[in-house]
Amino acid sequence: MPIEIRMPSVAPSMTEGGIARWAKQVGEPVRLGEVLFEVETDKAVVEVTATQDGVLASVVVPAGAQGVQVDALIGLLAVAGEDPRSLGASPATAPPPASAIAASAIEAAPALPPQGPGARAIASPLARRIAKQRNVDLTRIRGSGPNGRILKADVEAAALPGALLETTPAAAGPAFEDVPHSNVRRVIAERLSEAKRTIPHFYLTIDCDVDALLAARRQANEHVPGLKLSVNDFVVKAAALALRKVPAVNAAWMADAIRHFHDVDIAVAVATPAGLITPIVRHADRKSIGRISDEMRELAGRAKAGRLRPEEFQGGGFTISNLGMHGIRQFSAIVNPPQACILAVGAAEQRPVVRHGAIAIATLMTCTLSIDHRSVDGVLGAEFLGAFKALIEAPVALVM
Repeated sequence: MPIEIRMPSVAPSMTEGGIARWAKQVGEPVRLGEVLFEVETDKAVVEVTATQDGVLASVVVPAGAQGVQVDALIGLLAVAGEDPRSLGASPATAPPPASAIAASAIEAAPALPPQGPGARAIASPLARRIAKQRNVDLTRIRGSGPNGRILKADVEAAALPGALLETTPAAAGPAFEDVPHSNVRRVIAERLSEAKRTIPHFYLTIDCDVDALLAARRQANEHVPGLKLSVNDFVVKAAALALRKVPAVNAAWMADAIRHFHDVDIAVAVATPAGLITPIVRHADRKSIGRISDEMRELAGRAKAGRLRPEEFQGGGFTISNLGMHGIRQFSAIVNPPQACILAVGAAEQRPVVRHGAIAIATLMTCTLSIDHRSVDGVLGAEFLGAFKALIEAPVALVM
């Protein structure tokens, strides 16, 4: 009997996902532990490995398919003694060849007017990433997905040598565009709506003098070969040590209890083409700023490519969201449940301050702590910000 390949659940809350890629072709042998296919979730692309040896006999759900329900049949694996050809997919379920995809992607369709140069293409997040990598103009491709949505296979077909692209001028149409929700955007909307609706937020704001921190960062980057510390690296380390000083803030609201975490695992918000994701620096209080910097650079790079593993962005007891690099002076973030707190970090900018009765200039960074009042009270939040400010303003304490 052939082995049924079913859509796995690669994340605790996953109910559906997409098939980003089949790593094996029909008729190709598969070894235990080899990557068989990739699942596109609301947060990342996850590799799925084979659980036993065999031959890929049938692909029921082709690459690029979206909204595939968990446990749905997506393929068949022939085991020893079976003829893979006798288990092949029916014409109704077999994936179309690349030539057929190319034709459907390029051929004019009366029901779908050409998008035309300059228009925003309707494409899956994965298709957009591949198009960017291969320098393919999405506005010149005919999508084979629902409502003309461009899928991964369409982009790959258009990137083939000799592929012809749509050149018809854009037809007149409405003065707007409906961009279908991606899995990431839909989940973000659901979680943020629930958080804002059900969590009693309150906010505490503090200004931190970062002149000493900026000087320490500049000296470190100038004198240590290969070191490229960012202000955010110092923020992560300071928040981690402050959580050690005020551990009650390192908490989460659960149905029957307030959970206090023993480890200091800090999630850091990263903007990606598919939406916001929060890779986690584990045991941040025990790591040097240099190591935090290296980990964040690596995690952020893979997050933007959609290549984080589930354990790298799920969990954490505290979140940092930094918009300072975009010139935002101050903002209030929405708590990321079940966590109790999220720290919003603004830009470091020179402002007038009063010192010893006289006006002076200092570089200040405004930080706002959003707090779930069910888990953390105002005094605890204030104590955390006090500890955080003291560490940020004395950066030598962060490297000891």
